[in-house]
Amino acid sequence: MLWTEKYRPRSFDQVVGNAKQVKEIKEWVDQWIKGEKQPCLFLVGPPGTGKTTLAHIIGREFSDYVELNASDKRSYDIIKNTVGEASATRSLFSQGLKLIILDEVDGIHGTDDRGGSRAINKIIKEGHHPMILTANDPYSKRIKSFKSKCKVVNIKKVHTNSINALLKRICSKEGVSFDDQVLKELAKRSNGDLRSAINDLEVLARGKDSIDKSNLEEVGVKDSRSNIFDSVRRVLKSKNLPKIRQAMYLDEDPTLVMEVMAENIPREYEKPQEIQRAYEMISLADLNFGRARSSRNYSYWRYASDFMGIGVALSKKETYRKFARYTGSTSFALLGKTRSKRDLRDRVADKMAEKMHISRQVAISQFPYLSLIFDNDEMAYEIATYLGLEDDEVKLFRKRKIKKPPKKKNITPKKIGTDIKSDGINSSIYTKKSEKKSKSDNKKVKPKDKPLKKKKISKNSPEEDKTSPDTNKKEKEKQTSLFSFN
Repeated sequence: MLWTEKYRPRSFDQVVGNAKQVKEIKEWVDQWIKGEKQPCLFLVGPPGTGKTTLAHIIGREFSDYVELNASDKRSYDIIKNTVGEASATRSLFSQGLKLIILDEVDGIHGTDDRGGSRAINKIIKEGHHPMILTANDPYSKRIKSFKSKCKVVNIKKVHTNSINALLKRICSKEGVSFDDQVLKELAKRSNGDLRSAINDLEVLARGKDSIDKSNLEEVGVKDSRSNIFDSVRRVLKSKNLPKIRQAMYLDEDPTLVMEVMAENIPREYEKPQEIQRAYEMISLADLNFGRARSSRNYSYWRYASDFMGIGVALSKKETYRKFARYTGSTSFALLGKTRSKRDLRDRVADKMAEKMHISRQVAISQFPYLSLIFDNDEMAYEIATYLGLEDDEVKLFRKRKIKKPPKKKNITPKKIGTDIKSDGINSSIYTKKSEKKSKSDNKKVKPKDKPLKKKKISKNSPEEDKTSPDTNKKEKEKQTSLFSFN
């Protein structure tokens, strides 16, 4: 059996360190046992400080417990089918309360854990049994949705002296003679991680009767990473350059570290000259972060790290020996409050950029001029219609709602070209009719102007006199047929 399991605490009295937090957890358990429903308990702290061990100790105070750890899939369906049902039902063999344990909830991500945070929120709201969550990173975005609904207990790193005392007890129980300096060095290297210290001791002492300094070479130095507040505290309270460089080695967004550093400088420094120099270093760090973003050359980050680390630390003449309560950056809270305004600004800028073929930055620079132009109702209506602005987007430039301008009377001006054309068409029609009439008149008048030649008929031929009227009738019929349109 591994020593970490062999010497795992089985009760609250065996827990090393975090005495205040253990007392707070005991009160939470007592309230549940008395029948008073309590909010979900959220244990937050670095690895190896005993969060899971405390959860198991609490589970012994209840009739039963159900656990999902980081190695299990924790999607919405799995959490609802396992933990969700357990939180809403009672045990078959006992009438007591069941404890629900979800370990390392800050590690819920990916396709296997899709919907896990939503399921946890629902169980916290609807569950009837005590529930414990654990997490390593208190600033993780994955726990923000349900952190405010829980009772948060910060589990701190175990002190070096407490770790040293526990290592001595383990060596005594295992029958291993030891050098005090060796155990102190192991406790120091662990950096508050009790589990790591026990594992290192097991590597050195298992199968041996004694350990000395020569055995320390078998164990490497732990790759320790600080959290944000440890780094900020080290920078603001120290002038030791190697320690400051080590403190700046942390797995966090460097711009977030810079924001927290800038927020806490006036809480630690008191002299105006020191505060001014410190903020000058912060501005230089921000300048290098901007160069890294614009050029995609992230080697600028090391200069930014030196400015906001060593530069800020050397801005003070002497270290201040006082207690200062550090806080997170308020700039993110302000950004959260102004998020709707920024979204509105970006929507209008995108519409302008699409219509006017300009960038969003140029469009935003035109906002002051549009505010002046929008004082005119008619121009405001035309611009808003052209850009397709909604009522809430118009309020970005004016408080009053745009009234629709009255419709103008449609007065169509006389078009000379069309009139001439129409006159020409009409005149052409009339000319054609007149031409027909003139032709018909000419044909009608033609026999008068040019009389037909009559044959010489003798007075003594009566048959020819009879045929002459018939021929005249035919000629008249031909003349009258010119005016028939059938």
